[in-house]
Amino acid sequence: MRTSARTHGEGQGDGRGRAERGAQDGEGPISPPGAAGSPAVPVFLYHSVTDDPPDWIAEFTVTPKQFAAHLDAVVRSGRTPVTISAIADHLAGRAPLPPRPVLLTFDDGFADLPGPTAEALAERALPATAYLTTGAIAPGGRSLLPPAPMMTLDRAAELERYGMEIGSHTVTHAQLDTLSGKELAYELSSSKAVLEDVLGHEVRHLAYPHGYNSPRVRAMSARAGYETATAVRHALSSDRDERYRIARLIVRRTHTVADVEGWLAGAGARVAPYRDGPKTIAWRWYRRARAMVRGPEFAG
Repeated sequence: MRTSARTHGEGQGDGRGRAERGAQDGEGPISPPGAAGSPAVPVFLYHSVTDDPPDWIAEFTVTPKQFAAHLDAVVRSGRTPVTISAIADHLAGRAPLPPRPVLLTFDDGFADLPGPTAEALAERALPATAYLTTGAIAPGGRSLLPPAPMMTLDRAAELERYGMEIGSHTVTHAQLDTLSGKELAYELSSSKAVLEDVLGHEVRHLAYPHGYNSPRVRAMSARAGYETATAVRHALSSDRDERYRIARLIVRRTHTVADVEGWLAGAGARVAPYRDGPKTIAWRWYRRARAMVRGPEFAG
C-alpha cells in the first residue's frame, strides 16, 4: 500500500514492479494443484469492501457486489471455511485440518469491516480472520497508513461476535524487515498488548504489513508470543506451509469470479512453501539501506 494504487503488493515486497512481482510470485512456473506435494489451501487477503475507496487503496478494494460474488463462490466450492487458528493447530501438530479448507483474511481494519463486510460473511456462515493495525484504529493512535475511513478499536469485540478471529497487523504498518530490534519489538508487542487489553484474551496471530518479513522478523514474531504469521506472496498455502510465513492470495479489484474459482480449485498460483528468490532478497537489502537514511517507512 502506497499513495500509488499500483504499489500495494503481493508478498514480501511484491507489487514494486515487474521484476519484483515475478520474485514474489515464485520466480517460476505456476504449479498445478498439489504440485508442492500437499493439497493447496487458498488463503484470501482482502482490504476494504466499498464502492468509493481512497485512491491509494483502490486497486486492492473490491465492491460489495464483487465481494458477494466471491463469497458465493466460496460457498459453492464446498470448501470448509476456517480461521487462522485451525491452520495454527494443524501446523503445530495439535489437530488435522478439515477437508479442503479455505481461509478469508482482512488487513488493516477499514470502516466497512465491522459493518456490511462482517454482515455479508455472517449471512453465509463464513468465519474469517481480521488483522488490525492498532495505531490506525486506537484513540490517539498514529500509523503510517494514508488517510482512509477506519473502524475503531472498540469494535474489535464486535468482529468476534460476527465470527471473526482477531490478529495483529502491528502498530504503524511499517516495513518490519527494515526496523531496528527495538522498533521491531515495539511493533510486535505493543499491538498485541493493545488488542489483548480490549478483547480480554490472548492474541496469537500476526500478519506482516505488506508481507515484508525476514528470518529475524520471523524469529522475533515467535519470541513475541505469536503462534503464526501470514505473509502475502500471492501464492496458495498448503498443509505444510511455514508457520511464520503463511502464503496468501491478495485480491485486487481486477480479479474476476473465475480467478477466485480457480484459486478455490487449487490452481492459478504457485503452492507454498518455497524459498525466496534472489530478487526478493535484493529488494529487502535495498529497502534496509534506504530505511537507514529515511527512517521507518510505510509498508506498501
